[in-house]
Amino acid sequence: MFKQFDKLFGIDLGTSNTVIFEKGKGIVLNEPSVVAFDQHTGELLAAGSEAQAMIGRAPAHVDITYPLIHGVIANFDKTSSMLNHFIKKIQGRPSFLRSSQIYITVPCGITNVQKRAIEETIVHRGAKKAIAIEEPIAAALGAGLMLDEPIGHLVLDIGGGTCQVAVLSLGGIVASHTINRGGLSIDRDIMDYVKRQYNMEIGERTAELIKIQIGTAIRSTEERSIEIRGRDLVLGLPRSIRLVSSEIFTVVNEFLDALIEAIRATLELCPPELAGDVMEQGILLCGGGALLEGIDERIRADTGVAVHIAEHPLECTALGTGLMLGVYRSKSKPLMQENSREEQIAVSQ
Repeated sequence: MFKQFDKLFGIDLGTSNTVIFEKGKGIVLNEPSVVAFDQHTGELLAAGSEAQAMIGRAPAHVDITYPLIHGVIANFDKTSSMLNHFIKKIQGRPSFLRSSQIYITVPCGITNVQKRAIEETIVHRGAKKAIAIEEPIAAALGAGLMLDEPIGHLVLDIGGGTCQVAVLSLGGIVASHTINRGGLSIDRDIMDYVKRQYNMEIGERTAELIKIQIGTAIRSTEERSIEIRGRDLVLGLPRSIRLVSSEIFTVVNEFLDALIEAIRATLELCPPELAGDVMEQGILLCGGGALLEGIDERIRADTGVAVHIAEHPLECTALGTGLMLGVYRSKSKPLMQENSREEQIAVSQ
């Protein structure tokens, strides 16, 4: 007999973004994982997009932080406050944990003790049940892969704080490798480059804009540019410069080399039969980093393996938790089915 819960949520709790799936509704929220607290009173001032807009513009007594570091919860109180704020935003009331079952994603490779700590923390906040799901498995499900067969699939999840490479077969992880670098580290690399090359300081949001507008993983004959503003480190005055895409390629290149090495290290750990499957099936690319221009071409050129970008790279992990909400509560359905992606999502709703 399956327990009945008032609400069922699948939460992709990422370093840079939080995506929430609610059973019966689908994706109901996609916000930056940022919180702003008043250091004097301890009051939550803002979370998500509102807090992100305050970065670099808030007074000294306002503490603006990412409560997750490298995909792992660094501050449970701030994370809980952020989640309550998000649910209040979509439902009009903050007590979402009460009578709820939560499927929450965690990085692959963390220990069972760390998984239990996350689950117990959510339960202590009032949830009836919490289940930690490894992100590559949820991402593969959300992207429509069939994981219940003895066929190897390689998933590359490029998040804000980590990049996770995992070979999956028979519903589990056979081999994996995680590097503590992601989209946010690219932003910091861009900030360092501008400071070193132009003696100018820019903020996180400007660095992210540069990455989105002219960031590229391949050398291109078409040069693009963007004008940015910052503070001159010599004069202390505002000034503007123009950056071109070839400069950003040089900055991103070091990150991409580490990514390719992680793929190779993972394939070295998996059995030869599964490595052969990966050659045939290709690499599934998901996460926000999948949106970097030319990254699929770069990985294909360096590894010799076909690369497929998930249909919804930013949301496929949350969609995977949504599928699990429906499948685990249905006695008649196996973990994965030979259904289309639309039919699978319908099961969860």
